[in-house]
Amino acid sequence: MKKILLPLLVGLLMISAMYAARGYIDTFYPSQKFMLPKPHEIVAAAYTERDALAPATLSTATGAVVGLAAAIAISLALALLMSLSSWVRAGVFPYLMILQMTPIIVLAPILLIWIGPGLASVSIITFLISFFPLVVNTTQGLVSTDRNLVDLFRMSGATRWQELLLLRVPAALPYFFTGLRISAVLAPIGAVVGDFFAGNSGGGVGGLGFMTVIYSSNLNTAALFATAGICCLVGFLLAAVVQLLNWWCLHQWHDSYAQRDR
Repeated sequence: MKKILLPLLVGLLMISAMYAARGYIDTFYPSQKFMLPKPHEIVAAAYTERDALAPATLSTATGAVVGLAAAIAISLALALLMSLSSWVRAGVFPYLMILQMTPIIVLAPILLIWIGPGLASVSIITFLISFFPLVVNTTQGLVSTDRNLVDLFRMSGATRWQELLLLRVPAALPYFFTGLRISAVLAPIGAVVGDFFAGNSGGGVGGLGFMTVIYSSNLNTAALFATAGICCLVGFLLAAVVQLLNWWCLHQWHDSYAQRDR
């Protein structure tokens, strides 16, 4: 019960704080009231702008899901490859670090030149942001399998692929889902950043990042707050799906769920 009541209580306190801050601004700085909309004004803006925000949300969510799916597929393949050979890990990992440390603000214009604006560029930017936590955590899980179980498999005459698929992959699932939870939260951020730098309004549809540019230029702060809230909602939905998959795959055998049930 406290997992429901405490977040609700904190949420009510935050809403009250916003009303109090807006009241202070209205009293002492009335000309600046556009800087902080009231919560009900944010809800009203979301409703008023629904015809623009609904397709924008779909566009951003599509970019986030496509980019995250590509990150999952490629990171799993690369993690399996790196887990089989320390030579491959030593050769590839520094370049993964370089890719992660390269600011996306630099890569986005390059992708825009190479590919052009639109969903493809947005998905690639999302992929670049989501990829690193997945590949690092999955690789760590694959190479951290209990040594006693590895020795047991080898004493039993298991092949390398049997060891990998029947032992290392199941043992790495908690690591994989840890990385996936991080990437699922980062994916909508990557999609919004991609919309901001490489999105367009082709076909009359722009993503949420593209809409922030429009609302910012119009000083429509209520719509900006509404857009931010929708971005958070997309992230929560992706995280919830990942959590459900995590429970479905692990709850019957992994210690983290077994301990909760005691």
